[in-house]
Amino acid sequence: MKVDSENHSLLGHLKSDRRYLAMLGLGFSAGIPYLLVYPTQSAWLSDAQVPIQTIGLMSELTIAYKLKFIWAPFLDKYDAPFFSAWLGRRRGWIVLSQIAVMASLIGVAFGDPANFLGYTVAFSLALGVAGATQDVTIDGWRITSVPVAKQSVMTAICEMGYRFGNLAAGAGALLLAERYGWPIAYGFMASLMLIGAVSAFIAPEPESDYTASRQHPGFVATVFAPIKEMVVRLGPLALPIFLMIAGFRLPGYISSAMAIPLFKSLNYSNADIATVTKLFGFGIALAATFSSAFIIRKIGLMPSLLLGTVAGSASHLSLAWLASQGGGDFWSFAVSVSIEGFAYAFAQVVLINYMSSITTTELAASQYALLTSLCAFPGSILAGSSGFIIAHTGFPMFFVFTSLIGIPVALLCWYVLRLHADVTPDPERHGSGPAKQTS
Repeated sequence: MKVDSENHSLLGHLKSDRRYLAMLGLGFSAGIPYLLVYPTQSAWLSDAQVPIQTIGLMSELTIAYKLKFIWAPFLDKYDAPFFSAWLGRRRGWIVLSQIAVMASLIGVAFGDPANFLGYTVAFSLALGVAGATQDVTIDGWRITSVPVAKQSVMTAICEMGYRFGNLAAGAGALLLAERYGWPIAYGFMASLMLIGAVSAFIAPEPESDYTASRQHPGFVATVFAPIKEMVVRLGPLALPIFLMIAGFRLPGYISSAMAIPLFKSLNYSNADIATVTKLFGFGIALAATFSSAFIIRKIGLMPSLLLGTVAGSASHLSLAWLASQGGGDFWSFAVSVSIEGFAYAFAQVVLINYMSSITTTELAASQYALLTSLCAFPGSILAGSSGFIIAHTGFPMFFVFTSLIGIPVALLCWYVLRLHADVTPDPERHGSGPAKQTS
């Protein structure tokens, strides 16, 4: 079938199918909560003179994003109160989780961390749970709403929206707080969630929602059924695939924990860091996002995954080079960080496509949540040791070390590629369930 050339552009996709437009808005709302649970909020805590040890502990409030696989299966099997009867199972949960995010943001806005930190902790924890739940539900809708052949474009558009949401919750919230105060900043972020809510209403109901099972198995069966189904379906490849996913972002997690300390040690100003990581970084990440969609279509998913593994890990050498130079001019800084940022964003989008491809339609939300949690845990745990490693090796060798961590992951990816050269779309499937694989 001949496709009009306009449909190859972003505008063409958005005009041709309202699912893409809805995905852009849903991606935006997904990009807001996480930074406001901790990274952005840490600036508020610092302004409130909260002890640095306590601020560090507050980072654990993002734990819901690592544990979302526990309650994700129930979002596949149960309807959301009231909203699912109106909008369908997946969109019903999306809207309910967005309401919870907005309520939690307003709750944080009314807090006073300087004098009543417990209140802020409680609402931040609620925000983390609501935000993680929104991620699960949006991912479930993304995976089941379009055929596998369209997933690369759908993921790219989702990531673009997510980056805009991150920009709003990061730089946007900081600028609002600087001028109007933190309560106004958090309240405004709550209002921005309406973009995602409107998008959920215009998003079409996935085909799978029309035939969703209304059976409610017990707790153990609900939690373990997605794991069992995936292990049985993947067969002997299950273990290497799970190990590959667990290690895929390990170098990036460890490296990113020490990126800002590196920049500060090289005497780059906060303005330089903000300009390169937020403004340049935003454009670089968008370029990588759409490059990944193009490359996946050209060479296939598994070769793209191998390329992302190698590029993502090797890019840390640019930071090692920057550290070995002892700083330098602004453009050396910008180029080094841009190389690392592009490769990392490219690898991340390819991994999202791959993890989406190995889920099954009925259990899409729970299986994808399980895979993302598996991806996050090892790096999150080991990132805490990064400061101790640098104390013994210095920054240059540390970033060389994080590059080398990617070698076994690349070998695992190559092994999976040898056995299953590519994940190809099933023309009879309307979601992103177990893909047919060619040897």
